[in-house]
Amino acid sequence: MLKKILRRIKTVLLEFEVMILHVIGDNVAIHCVRRFFYRLAGMEIGKGSTIHMEARFYNPKNIKIGEDSIIGERVVLDGRDRITIGNHVDIATDVMIYNAEHDVVDPNFRAVTAPVVIQDFVFIGPRAIILPGITIKKGAVVAAGAVVTKDVEENSIVAGVPAKKIKDRGVKDLNYRLGRAAWFR
Repeated sequence: MLKKILRRIKTVLLEFEVMILHVIGDNVAIHCVRRFFYRLAGMEIGKGSTIHMEARFYNPKNIKIGEDSIIGERVVLDGRDRITIGNHVDIATDVMIYNAEHDVVDPNFRAVTAPVVIQDFVFIGPRAIILPGITIKKGAVVAAGAVVTKDVEENSIVAGVPAKKIKDRGVKDLNYRLGRAAWFR
């Protein structure tokens, strides 16, 4: 009984923390201030990376973002399992990255989690959805609106629902920097 009570208290505290982060993310226009609070909540954010306004998280402690990466407006980073985002990654507006879902064939509708890995130099277009357990390898591009249900190979471009490879990116030696983030986004 005590374990159940303690677990519930822990859940309520996490929900409160996430609510505070949502308020900050929706109302604080200066990205370095938001980033300070996200780091305070346990999120790992590399040098030069930014998270734009209105981002959503379900557990910030499981989210790691590399250097020089940009997370667009209204992005969902689930965090109920580990999310690892590499260096020089550009995640556009309204992207949803989930690492928890329900097992729809389980009679108890059990929750299932699996980590998501997004390697270096990846671009994920607006409104794409990444499902649990996915690895998007170095240099890959996920087109706008794609639903990624399987791993994406290095330097591949995928599109559609479910996402399928449409061609190779054609660039092998990726070495760009995304540049300075907008201060008030």
